[in-house]
Amino acid sequence: MIVYLHGFRSAPASIKAQALKRRLEARGLGHAFWCEQLPPSPRAAIALAEEQLARCKAQGIATTLAGSSLGGYYATWLAERHGLRAALVNPAVVAPLELGAYVGEQTNMYTGESFLFTGQHIDELRALEVPAVTRPERYWLLVETGDEVLDYRHAVAKYPGARQTVLEGGDHSFTRWEDYLDELIAFAGLTPAA
Repeated sequence: MIVYLHGFRSAPASIKAQALKRRLEARGLGHAFWCEQLPPSPRAAIALAEEQLARCKAQGIATTLAGSSLGGYYATWLAERHGLRAALVNPAVVAPLELGAYVGEQTNMYTGESFLFTGQHIDELRALEVPAVTRPERYWLLVETGDEVLDYRHAVAKYPGARQTVLEGGDHSFTRWEDYLDELIAFAGLTPAA
């Protein structure tokens, strides 16, 4: 199972989430994808993801996390807490600092819904800070140097010893996502349905 955690102001309708869903479906693995709308509250977003992880564990389903931007920050915390593999795409690694400028009314880029992002949410992000990953071999970092939102060098420094795919150019959307979907599926240990 791949549990995909989207970024700030994003949604399950995002280009990356939908591309991964389509690739899994094409390989007969549509059942092995989970992506839900994450609430603005980091505490609530983590709780939602943990409910899914608990369901997977109860059913004996091996799970890999995939997180984009803020979702990568969440995936890191969840991977450390539950001993899971995680693929991180242009992840926010200093989220409380990076998102401080967004306190106030925000609009979801895909649903058009407005929501309030507050100082309390920043405090919730601080509570999820992972000072250093404990088992870098569980992580795969994918970044593009042209990310206009986050400095990719912060992510490279955050995950020493992890598998790192650092691509020149691109942007925060990770423009070469589709080129890595099959590798991501393999990283998650999934094989096509017979």
